[in-house]
Amino acid sequence: MANESLIPVVVNGAGGKMGREVIKAVAEAEDTILLGAVDRNQKYIGADAGEVAGCGALEVPILNDLESVLVLATQEKIQGVMVDFTHPDSVYDNVRSAIAYGVRPVVGTTGLSAEQIQELAEFADKASTGALIIPNFSIGMVLLQQAALQASQYFDHVEIIELHHNQKADAPSGTAIKTAEMLAEMGKTYNPKSVEESEKIAGSRGGLAPENIRIHSVRLPGLIAHQEVIFGAPGQIYTLRHDTSDRACYMPGVLLAIRKVTELKNLVYGLEQILK
Repeated sequence: MANESLIPVVVNGAGGKMGREVIKAVAEAEDTILLGAVDRNQKYIGADAGEVAGCGALEVPILNDLESVLVLATQEKIQGVMVDFTHPDSVYDNVRSAIAYGVRPVVGTTGLSAEQIQELAEFADKASTGALIIPNFSIGMVLLQQAALQASQYFDHVEIIELHHNQKADAPSGTAIKTAEMLAEMGKTYNPKSVEESEKIAGSRGGLAPENIRIHSVRLPGLIAHQEVIFGAPGQIYTLRHDTSDRACYMPGVLLAIRKVTELKNLVYGLEQILK
């Protein structure tokens, strides 16, 4: 059993780059404790999660059975939290399983559709279980999005470029989608046509998000996570850009989400919602 004053945390996707950072952050925080670690990659199964993360032995083995670890979390006095950084193909089932066991999910995995998020929200409501889906845990990205909303009041033309490492499985990024959704909610349609466009190569103009916002995705080794929101008007360009140089930048947001989700009884989408 974990210390009854600490929040027990299960890290799903423990062997991944983000999973390893979360393990280190949870181990170092004063109010959290690593209760379990899960990964499907066979090379990590049975290994000590702390040693895989590079923070020293934590006596928590990495397992490949999420449900058995969720059962362990239900035995704690304080309701457990599952932090999920896995794959778009499995995240929906992971979140449903956590809610079903009464373990509160904090989800950094992107790729969930709007319909899936709505279904999970309804499931969380019925279970009175808090859940957080966070496309981006960086405080800097939240500030960029807020600046973009301010700029949208004065600019009618905008496009989004997101750049990630070439191991990212989904495109566009959840952060770019969230940014476009926020801009679309401002009550205007962007990029009024000045010419009839045609694409010589399909997709050249990027993906089309609500309210006529274009999103362009770049995938290259050497990148981590980057986003530009570019506004244009006659005689001027206004560019907002956020660059990630180390995944440690996400950890203050992850720890905040772990603490906040224990206070919720429903699903909340977006880091900005818990910064208010």
